Amino acid sequence: MNRLKREDILYPELSYKVVGLLYNVHNEMGYGFLEKYYQKGIASEFRKSNIEFQEQVKVNLVIDGKVIASGVVDFIIENKIILEIKQGNTFLKTNIDQLNSYLKMSKLQLGILANFTSRGLLYKRVVNIKH
Repeated sequence: MNRLKREDILYPELSYKVVGLLYNVHNEMGYGFLEKYYQKGIASEFRKSNIEFQEQVKVNLVIDGKVIASGVVDFIIENKIILEIKQGNTFLKTNIDQLNSYLKMSKLQLGILANFTSRGLLYKRVVNIKH
């Protein structure tokens, strides 16, 4: 069988696997938990699936060799994808802006914003076009 491979999607296999694991966590836990509990569930799924990841990673904004700001990323997956998790029913512009900032600070190209909502899991892929 000849599989179609999209050239315009960054890290398709890894990102599809990550999104699948996010659905697993939502299906298992449901809605209404704090983000830190979803984070523990996601980390457990990554370990079971042998996906390399780092949690709560500090990223810095450096200008002229000086750190002028920093943030903490929920997950960096295989040194390729940033995963930010939220609990709430909508994607907020501030959350998308935060993920964009983390992508620029880390110089990574792809981020996934995952919202654990009362209607199910929602996710958005965010691409750093200034990589």
